[in-house]
Order: sequence, then structure tokens, then C-alpha cells
Amino acid sequence: MTSPMTTESQTGGHGRPPRRSGWHIARPVVVVALLLALLVGAAWFAVSILGGSLGGIGGAEDYPGPGSGEAIVEVSEGDTSADIASTLADANVVASAEAFIDAAAADDRALGIQPGFYALLEEMSAQDALDLMLDPAARVQNEVTVPEGLRVEDAVDILAAETDVPKSDFAKVLENPKPLHLPSYAEGSAEGFLFPATYTFDPEATAEEMLKAMVDRYKQAARDVGLEEQAAVMGYTPREAITVASLVQAEVAVRDFGKASRVIRNRLDQGMTLGFDSTVNYALGSDDLTLEDDQLNVDSPYNTYANAGLPPGPINSPGEAAMEAAVNPPEGSWLYFVAKAPGSDVTRFTDSYEEFLMFKEEFYAQVP
Repeated sequence: MTSPMTTESQTGGHGRPPRRSGWHIARPVVVVALLLALLVGAAWFAVSILGGSLGGIGGAEDYPGPGSGEAIVEVSEGDTSADIASTLADANVVASAEAFIDAAAADDRALGIQPGFYALLEEMSAQDALDLMLDPAARVQNEVTVPEGLRVEDAVDILAAETDVPKSDFAKVLENPKPLHLPSYAEGSAEGFLFPATYTFDPEATAEEMLKAMVDRYKQAARDVGLEEQAAVMGYTPREAITVASLVQAEVAVRDFGKASRVIRNRLDQGMTLGFDSTVNYALGSDDLTLEDDQLNVDSPYNTYANAGLPPGPINSPGEAAMEAAVNPPEGSWLYFVAKAPGSDVTRFTDSYEEFLMFKEEFYAQVP
């Protein structure tokens, strides 16, 4: 009697092949399971290890932060949240403009972002970037105020002191001012055309960029007051008009700009010399309150005691009010004016020579 477990059946001779614990059936299922595990692991790694740069399911691409390095970005006047977002994305501060737009839309404080320059980091999260831009400490800027009535060298002193750009850099530009695009009637000199105002300069701005911004601001003011058109009405060239503006800026307080402008026009019309101390001081490079006879006799085209007519050009950079007064003075017959006292901003006007002498005597009686 033969046993059912024969040698042939065990070795797979002529009988049915032996079973192999079912492996050939389960193997495809195991492979699929392994692939799914790998995909899940890769997704977890991207989100957890790489910091979720995908921004979450359906979310905008965003960096996890906190970021590193430094990025200086500028927010311009009138920029919207979308404009700011694009600026940040271009500078690699945020991963995408959309991420910052989403953060700004969810935070009402975003409306408080002011124009200026901001020191941020590269690869910040959008929320961190927004928070930092709302922190006043993040604003980096060179805010420089240049007052009305300064000569070029005085304006340069302020610019150099407030920005740490060497005075020599400004001097080089002023020696060859073509890049400043001065108006043709400036005749190659920046005197009178560096408009007095408060400027916010890029921390990395060059001397040329700062001076050009001031010239551009002058051009805007000239357009606003219609300087060239109104100058023609007054019988001035544009250069003469800005020269008149510089004189009234130097001689009287703002409230009297118009009257002083009318005095200049009246004296010119009558062929009188102007006799302004401010022009002599300009020729001397001084700021003396009272001038001696030898100073008044200085040989210079800017000596308006010795020379009839206007000086050759402006003696300082006037503000917009002085420019307006130069080309739109009030009607009046005034020919003379004298400060009420040394250092006083009160000026007395008259068309009487005798009264002028009296005012002058009272002024000098108060000189220390």
C-alpha cells in the first residue's frame, strides 16, 4: 500500500506543484501598501520637516519663518496691500504675494502700513512679515528736512550730516550736474533749485539720487504755481522769477512775501537799485545782520546797492510760498521796507522816502 505523501509529490515531479504559503497571491497587496506608506511619509516630511512651504491644503505658498539675512523693501505712497505683497515676494521676504494678501486681509492693522523703507528678513512667514512692518522699529529711513532759504552749501551740510554721505560726493555731482536734469534756465547751477522740504531717502541713496529728488521737487513746485507762465505775465524770465522768490525768502517773513515782491517790481520799473543786504551777504559768503561801508562796496554783480536790476541768479532755494509771491504779488505802491527791529519778523512798508529813513533810523538805534 502506497503512502499518499510520495517523494514525487514532495519534489514536484509529475504531481501538482506544492503550495508556497500563499505568497504569490499576497505580494501585490503588500507592494501597494508600501507605496502608500512612502507617499504619506513624503507628504509628512514636506509639511513637517520642510516647514509646510506648500502653505497647507489649498492655501497660498508660505515660508515657515523666522527667516534670515536682511532685505530692505520700500512701500511707496498709495501702495495697496497687493502692491506691498508683490514687493515682498519680489524681494523673497515672503514665498508668495497671495500669502501676504491673505494675512493682510485677516488683520485690520495692515491698513496702518506707512510709506517708507523697512528692514525685513528673507523667507519670513507672511504673518511675521506683516507684524514686523507694523513695528515702527522696522522702518529704516533717512528723513532729512531742508529749510527754506538755504544756499547750496548749507543744504549739502545738512544732507551730509543726516545721511552720512560724504560732502565730497555731493560736490562731485554739483560740479557736473547734468544727471540732475536742472531746468535750462538754471544755467548749470543748482543754486535756487534744491527745493526745501522734508525728504525720506532710501538708506542706500547716493548723493546724485538725493540731489535729483530735490530738483524734481522744485520742478513740481514750479508747475504748481505756474512759474514760467506767470513769470511772463510779470515781465520776468523764469530765472528772474526764481531770483525774485529767493530775495523775498531772504528778506521778510512769509506773511510779507507778497509786499516785498511788489516792492521789487516797483523799484525795477522805476529804475531804482534794490539795495538788499541779502544779496551783498551772498556775494561775501556771510550772514551779517548789518553791513559796513566796505562790505557794501564789494565788487560783485550780486551787489544790488551798486548795480541796478536783479542779481544774476537766485541767492538761495526759496519755498513754494515765495515762488507764488514772486509771480503773483498784490497791487501796491510800496518802494521801501525795513524790519521793525533786529531779529524781528515784523516789517514796515512805505512808498515815502522820508518815512523809510525814519524806519531805518529806528532800526539802527536798536542794533546792539
